Amino acid sequence: MPFERSATVLPEGSVLAESGPMRLVISAGIGKVVQTKVALRAAEESFGFLERVARHRKFLGRHFLESREDIKDPLVLKMITSVVIVGDEDLTPMAAVAGTIADEVADFLFEYGMTKVVVDNGGDVAIRADRENPITVGIRPDVNDREIACVIGLDPALRSHGVATSGLGGRSLTRGIASAATVVARTASLADAAATAVANASLLEDEQILRRRAEDLDPYTDIAGLDITVRVGPLSEQKKSRAVSQAIRRAEDLVRREVILGAFVAVQGVHGMTKYFKDRLVEQA
Repeated sequence: MPFERSATVLPEGSVLAESGPMRLVISAGIGKVVQTKVALRAAEESFGFLERVARHRKFLGRHFLESREDIKDPLVLKMITSVVIVGDEDLTPMAAVAGTIADEVADFLFEYGMTKVVVDNGGDVAIRADRENPITVGIRPDVNDREIACVIGLDPALRSHGVATSGLGGRSLTRGIASAATVVARTASLADAAATAVANASLLEDEQILRRRAEDLDPYTDIAGLDITVRVGPLSEQKKSRAVSQAIRRAEDLVRREVILGAFVAVQGVHGMTKYFKDRLVEQA
């Protein structure tokens, strides 16, 4: 059964596209001129992207990808490739779904002639901009709080960026205890998968941490059999720091392999960041 669709123009001229689990905010412009009509056209394209994912949903929820040569859809292959590159055995291609759809919409708009594009798919953001349109990004220390810990400036030499955040209380299940793990990569697809892996790496044992099986929380989950973090009580400063350090080490490995550009991780007020974030700080709280 197809999802219901809606495309709503927001006050500032961006477009909210909603269909099933997808909730996109699409912003497009040429210079400083907002291009709402083109954003509405991109919203229609996004519905088709979601339908293509839905047609492959059973396959994309598998851990074993040896039969992927049978897949011809480039969008679906991008999801698979991003997860394979990140290299976390706990991930299925669905870990990259939101970022991949955001990328497809952003690429459509940039190829259409837009010079500044921001597509936010529930916190997984695809950004396309030329040198004349620099982008800054606010980084939250907690996925459930609008407070900003710092602001970074993206590299204007790169036209494509992806920014994704995973963490406890977010819309996806997490195995770790990070309040937020934000990753910047060259695509939102890679950032989405990598943010999940980095957040998962903050996993540690403590009596304050409550976990349950994924299938007990979501009968349709693609990660059945894995323990998911449900709640984290107050932790010692030592435990917080250890969790942050574990996640940052995972991020630094991804940086060394040129999978991502950098990452920021926070656990109950304690945070750490890779060199990319330190070098590109514009403002810090």
